[in-house]
Amino acid sequence: MLDKDNIPKHIAIIMDGNGRWAKEKRLPRTAGHREGIERVREIVRVARELGIKVVTFFAFSTENWNRPKREVNMLMRYLGNFLDREIKKMDNDNVKFMVIGGGDPIPEYLQKKIKEGELKTQNNTGLVVVLALNYGSRQEIVAAAKKFSSAVIRGEAKIEDLDTDRFSRYFYTAGLPDPDLLIRTSGEMRISNFLLWQLSYAELYFPKKYWPDFRGADLKEAIEEYQKRERRLGGIDASKKDN
Repeated sequence: MLDKDNIPKHIAIIMDGNGRWAKEKRLPRTAGHREGIERVREIVRVARELGIKVVTFFAFSTENWNRPKREVNMLMRYLGNFLDREIKKMDNDNVKFMVIGGGDPIPEYLQKKIKEGELKTQNNTGLVVVLALNYGSRQEIVAAAKKFSSAVIRGEAKIEDLDTDRFSRYFYTAGLPDPDLLIRTSGEMRISNFLLWQLSYAELYFPKKYWPDFRGADLKEAIEEYQKRERRLGGIDASKKDN
């Protein structure tokens, strides 16, 4: 049973293993991506039921453009179809949708769908669903540094006032809580240039299941494991304070 008073506010997910899932089933890699996108729908539903505040899905990295063009184009179309189906439902369910990363070279038609989805759901107050699309964390950190530097040049900020909280305001994720839990499916134990700044104190969980096999019950299992851990956030074990 989950402790409802200890549900992570923000869960970040690296959806890994689509290609290997398809290969083992002797299917094209694109079949794995198609099935993987369906899992997003299920995880969003379960996250709402559990009272999670934010779920961030790593959908496509800046490095993924190096994959075969046909595979990339198919994935973009799958994402577009997902938005066509799900944005209205998200809006009806009071879910806020947003994308971090984005921009070129994402196809123009998909950028338009993203903007429409963000605009339609921007005032919703329930679960926040974030897609990291054309996203790279090192690039985000550099972009934040440039934004702060520009603010200093304009006289809107002072170098001596910069601290970690202020710097966080220049990130794509400004206004969102940092992730409490990172899940990476397929058994791989890497962060892969994903939310490097924001994951500083997150708990890490690496299930062996490929993403297309990761269901709502698996999300609950991940949260159960999270609840077994003591998050010290740089402090010491509470039971040892007097020792």
